[in-house]
Amino acid sequence: MGDTGTYVPNFDGENRVDPSVVANLPKGCRVVSTESHGISFWGHTGRINVELEDGTPFSFFMKVVSNERGKNMVHGEYESMKAIHTLLPDFAPKPIAWGTYQDVPDMHYLLCDYREMTDDMPDPHKFAARLATLHESSKSPTGKFGFHMTTYSGNLPQMTEWEDSWETFFAKSLKKALDLEIKAKGPDPELDHLLPLLFDKVIPRLLRPLESDGRSVKPSLVHGDLWYANSGIDVETGDSLVFDACSFYAHNEYEFGQWRPICNRFGDEYLAAYHSYVQVSAPEEDYDGRLDLYKLRFNTHVSALFTENNTLREQMLNDIKDLVQRYG
Repeated sequence: MGDTGTYVPNFDGENRVDPSVVANLPKGCRVVSTESHGISFWGHTGRINVELEDGTPFSFFMKVVSNERGKNMVHGEYESMKAIHTLLPDFAPKPIAWGTYQDVPDMHYLLCDYREMTDDMPDPHKFAARLATLHESSKSPTGKFGFHMTTYSGNLPQMTEWEDSWETFFAKSLKKALDLEIKAKGPDPELDHLLPLLFDKVIPRLLRPLESDGRSVKPSLVHGDLWYANSGIDVETGDSLVFDACSFYAHNEYEFGQWRPICNRFGDEYLAAYHSYVQVSAPEEDYDGRLDLYKLRFNTHVSALFTENNTLREQMLNDIKDLVQRYG
């Protein structure tokens, strides 16, 4: 398999599993079959069915992505899922390993326990209770905002460098997303006018009060891309699960910026349920504005990801104009 540039994993056509992956499977197990499973915009996903040493059937999920960027993507997802699973083992499939194919050195993989899921929406209170526990029980290892490595939302990196201040961290995170978006879609004179107002007026107006007058923000572990397609219901247990994480330690309400876009299915009932466990951060009157600011961060990154979709640029511009009008 020397030509890595044309190699495409074929889970349906070959039951052979790369030796690097086999080395991370349970000792003494036998690979029975492989099959395609799930959908990924950025890689190939499949299921490995094995027979354990005692004859018990068991399955694993695998994601495969090429190139150096793919290596960084699966590493970041592994560390994100490990952080979530360590805190809440029933809220995420167990990540087993990440690594590089032995036979195809430009292919990289993430290996997890396989969990059969439906795409039904979870019960708001059960889901919110788990998410609240994740946010509340997590503790940043440095006491700061960020993560110990770069994580990727889609196939683009996020800012994860440690910062003491949430306002500073968020501003750098949004600037990183904007730089990627402008690189993908080109400059815009309207952006040139709006961005100084966004960074000099809107962000301080909405985020500085969180860390003023004796208030502080706890760095909470967030999933990082918690739209409805990154959650499911475990068929066996009926419990809600999350996957495809790109985590870091953030203001817990940042998670809900991804719940604001129109296409989202986590409605107001999920926010209400969440806030029955965790209070809205003070000052409460800025809550809607903060979530709209966090929504902008997600919409900006999505516009950078889908380079041919100019509607996403318009959506981003409209978000900025709305925030500047209200808070600039």
